[in-house]
Amino acid sequence: MRFAGRIAGGAILPALLVISSAGAQETASALPAWIAGGWTGAQGDEWVEEYWTPPRAGLMLGGGRAGKGETLSSWEAMRIVRGANGMLTFYAMPEGKAAVAFPMVDQDERSIIFQNSRHDYPQRIRYWREGDRLMAEISLADGSQVKNWSYTRAGE
Repeated sequence: MRFAGRIAGGAILPALLVISSAGAQETASALPAWIAGGWTGAQGDEWVEEYWTPPRAGLMLGGGRAGKGETLSSWEAMRIVRGANGMLTFYAMPEGKAAVAFPMVDQDERSIIFQNSRHDYPQRIRYWREGDRLMAEISLADGSQVKNWSYTRAGE
């Protein structure tokens, strides 16, 4: 019973900090588990794919690629991370470039929006679900210069 001995031995403050941090995690933003899995979209011979890991340890890892026929036109590594303050941030690393942070600005059970108004383009990244489809959109912070994607589950 080392634990009980440590509490009795004067470790009350650390115990209270553990209880306090557990309460803080309950109010933390939920990682968007509804984007986990493989997603594909196509129009003619142009295609796009995104793959997201399920949430674990405050992190989701993502990867995407796009192309035409058998030619790759772009790829990107992504991650969604829960920070120490409980807030989520989307990090985009297109084609191996330095990560750009997009803090979460809005979320509900089937949509999430990240925004970085200081970035050139995109400034806003939005994901949402419409039934079985995953929808994605990038734009400027004011909603202009919109580009949209519609995905179905990979293999369907």
